[in-house]
Amino acid sequence: MTSRAYDEYVAFFDLQPDALEGKRVLDCSAGASSFVARLHRLGVDGVAVDPAYDMPRDQLAEVAATGLRDGNAITASFPDRFTWQWYGSVEAREKMRNRALAEFVLDLAEHPSRYVPGSLPALPFDDAAFDLAVCSHLLFTWADQLGYDWHLASLRELTRVADEVRVFPTVLQGAGDPVPFWHDLMAALRADGALVEVRPVDYEFQVGAREMLVLTAYR
Repeated sequence: MTSRAYDEYVAFFDLQPDALEGKRVLDCSAGASSFVARLHRLGVDGVAVDPAYDMPRDQLAEVAATGLRDGNAITASFPDRFTWQWYGSVEAREKMRNRALAEFVLDLAEHPSRYVPGSLPALPFDDAAFDLAVCSHLLFTWADQLGYDWHLASLRELTRVADEVRVFPTVLQGAGDPVPFWHDLMAALRADGALVEVRPVDYEFQVGAREMLVLTAYR
């Protein structure tokens, strides 16, 4: 489980915070991120969904803290796979992630209804419940373990519950290899009637991960 910060989300998904006013936003497989907590502080209606939210709060915080330590160890073990230009330094990233975890834990305690247990490819929300859904470091990142069928079902589910879907990054974990079934997957989504775009973003940490997928649902 990862604790990502609001500012990271803004960069991952090329978000314009002013444009989110009046929108309903879903963070799918949110983990222990502070995105939804910060959205509400800015007056934006946000909901986070993750299977981990079935855990007791204390256990969830402990798992998230362990995830922070494990993530730091991975970046230290594979320095050639990461670039620090966006964060500025290892220390700056760690500080950002620790602050995000603290914001998440506090918001979870004060507003538990914002954190809904659930997982792809079957989300517990009505059709078109959200204006925007974002999903980071799940789809495509784990394409070597979660194959074509799971990805297609998951992206169809996201376009069912949200008018627009943004996914980052668009490459596999590790060396950033391309998704082997990418073209077939995009063709299937287009056949469904979705508008499919790949856009560059002003963020890179995993070397080569500089683009997001944007899907606009057909209604």
